[in-house]
Amino acid sequence: MSGTDGWNGPREVLRTLRGHRRGVSAAIGLTLLALVLALAQPLVVKDVIQAAGDGSPFGGAVLVLVALFLAQAAVQAAGRYVMVRTGESVVLGVRLALVDRLLRLPLRTLDRHRTGDLISRTGTDTTALRLLVAEGFTGAVTGSLGVLGVAALMLWLDWVLFLAVLVMVVLGGSLLATVLRRIEGASLRAQSATGAMTADLERALVALRTVRASRAEGRETARIGGQARAAYTSGVRVGKLDAVVAPAVELSVHGSFLAVLLIGGARAASGGSVADLAAFLLYMLYLVEPIGVVFQAFSSMQQGAGALRRIREVLDLPGEGEEKGKGDGAAPGASSRASVNGAAPLLEFRNVHFGYRADEPVLRGVSFAVPRRGQVALVGRSGAGKSTVFALAERFYDPDSGAVLFGGQDVRGLARDAHRARIGFVEQHSPVLHGTLRENLLYAAPEADERELRRAVELAQLGEVVSRLPRGLETHTGEQGAALSGGERQRVAIARALLARPELLLLDEPTAHLDAENEAALRAVIRETARRCALLVIAHRISTVREADLIVVLDAGRVTHAGSHDELLVTSASYRALAPG
Repeated sequence: MSGTDGWNGPREVLRTLRGHRRGVSAAIGLTLLALVLALAQPLVVKDVIQAAGDGSPFGGAVLVLVALFLAQAAVQAAGRYVMVRTGESVVLGVRLALVDRLLRLPLRTLDRHRTGDLISRTGTDTTALRLLVAEGFTGAVTGSLGVLGVAALMLWLDWVLFLAVLVMVVLGGSLLATVLRRIEGASLRAQSATGAMTADLERALVALRTVRASRAEGRETARIGGQARAAYTSGVRVGKLDAVVAPAVELSVHGSFLAVLLIGGARAASGGSVADLAAFLLYMLYLVEPIGVVFQAFSSMQQGAGALRRIREVLDLPGEGEEKGKGDGAAPGASSRASVNGAAPLLEFRNVHFGYRADEPVLRGVSFAVPRRGQVALVGRSGAGKSTVFALAERFYDPDSGAVLFGGQDVRGLARDAHRARIGFVEQHSPVLHGTLRENLLYAAPEADERELRRAVELAQLGEVVSRLPRGLETHTGEQGAALSGGERQRVAIARALLARPELLLLDEPTAHLDAENEAALRAVIRETARRCALLVIAHRISTVREADLIVVLDAGRVTHAGSHDELLVTSASYRALAPG
């Protein structure tokens, strides 16, 4: 969904409230009960005035009035609490749905959106829903019923005075209607500008070291400030339009009150019923709240509609496996191990074509195989397609044509979770999540025991690092692993992958951040791992490439040569140019 295509505000509000009907109904019911208790009070006041005029006792009526007043206050308080709790429950439900959806979106979809803007929709936009539920939908329902109830009683008491009130309410409502049509658009622009500001701030903070090294703080502040000013301008416009709501209410209510005083006072002076006029004026006072609630509710709903539209744009995006024609062939969570062809290579690319954009192919008919044991290395210039091969092997993307096979089966026929459970992936930048070192190591295998954890630490040559840290495995790694060096983060990523005991381990530049001593230790780990499972390695260093059982040379998205290190030095000029001396 984009823009206003297919947008139906009331329908989307009801869709959002699905699953919260009990809470919404309870809030509406309590509010209406409080309204009934309030509407009974002017009738009791009328009886008290008439009894006092006739000299009859009225103590009992006064007690009834006090009881009605206290009961109304209690019920009204309970209704507001239920309303707030329901609003928070709606916000929580939407946030949980957004988080789940964002974490399951296809990478192709995420590539088209800014991370900061998506985060803003989960935070700022969902907060705006609270207004839509508490002051918007619920207020519109209860306020409208309240207005109808008061209007019916006023009409029953005195239809002439009621017509005077109706004229003033229609005038105020007409003014409000012209404003509401413009509030939703202004609110949507304000939410979008806030999302853009969050995205720009996230962009700068992620690359803060580069920003400072480039002395670009002022430029980034100006960029983010521009989005902040756009949000300010849109927010002020919403406020300006919303400011008209209060005068519209005053025009309706105060104008009605003056009209009733003029007409009713003149009639009372000519011998009309003072008790009826007092009751009507009390109903006028009770009319103030529901009219204000209705007017403010429609304003809140228009403001919340912009946020709801942005949220729905994300929730309606298809998740992984939900795209048209790209669903999993197996049921989610189904095991794919039993059907593996033991004679087939563990991983095979067959004439694979792929591009992140339709007009920009990255892989052009790539074919190669990875056996069940041993090490295969991918080499090539930057942009040759090496990282894309890894992305297809992990099924972050599916090929445009050709096939990626795992154990002889097309990966598109395997459940994603079951497929990825058999693969370990060590990224070049080796991300470390905020948390303890233990939590990071157990991330891919949370059920692993202490013995398995210690073994992975030893295999990845992390023992010295763990002993040096102040709290060992319980040490917090800092934001993005700031407490660790680049080489240490890479070894953490390797240990994390090994702990899951994968059948295939994907290593993207595993020695890029290691010194000579640690590189030699890691090569020993790689040799040992290659005897236990298959390794597919992206590497540039000759020391890593030389030990591979098979080296595949990629150039401009094509496999140009394949063979051992010694063979390629003779047969491939491009390999000789790539191999570091």
